[in-house]
Amino acid sequence: MSLIEITELTHNIVLDMRYATPNNFTAEVIYASPRCFLHQDALFRLEVAIELAAAQGLRFKILDAYRPQAAQEKLWSICPDSNYIAPPQSGSHHTRGIAVDLTLIDEKGNELDMGTPFDSFEVASHHGTIMISKQAAHNRYLLLGIMMSAGWDLYLNEWWHYQLFKPREYPLILGHEAL
Repeated sequence: MSLIEITELTHNIVLDMRYATPNNFTAEVIYASPRCFLHQDALFRLEVAIELAAAQGLRFKILDAYRPQAAQEKLWSICPDSNYIAPPQSGSHHTRGIAVDLTLIDEKGNELDMGTPFDSFEVASHHGTIMISKQAAHNRYLLLGIMMSAGWDLYLNEWWHYQLFKPREYPLILGHEAL
């Protein structure tokens, strides 16, 4: 299955591919390129979510999408915690091209407060936590409502991570290692 590229020109989103910069939990550049790709089924669901967010005067900032296997191996070597990083041998939903990490931004491009930063591997990052402000909880529920209404499933430990339902029905995508 080929991957489809998502850009700021093709979609009403902002790209901030964190693993193509040192601005991530590893403080290292993991991807050689800041390009963003998704499986066509995931892209369809993302396009629905983009429309739903726009109806609320919001847009998405995409932080990660398809992840090459070599990048998954690197992340696991730095943080071998299956609560937050999928073991490379079983494969991540990102390496299947059917997961996206994102947040909401307002009309001025400001990120909505979600209570913790992206890739903050702590209980406060989990869905349903009471360890964040009322406003941050509201913003997370807004993100959750948009994404689930568009047909995405959540990952309980990360407010920013959404994936297609039945992810194991999608094969790992090998190649694209230059990303």
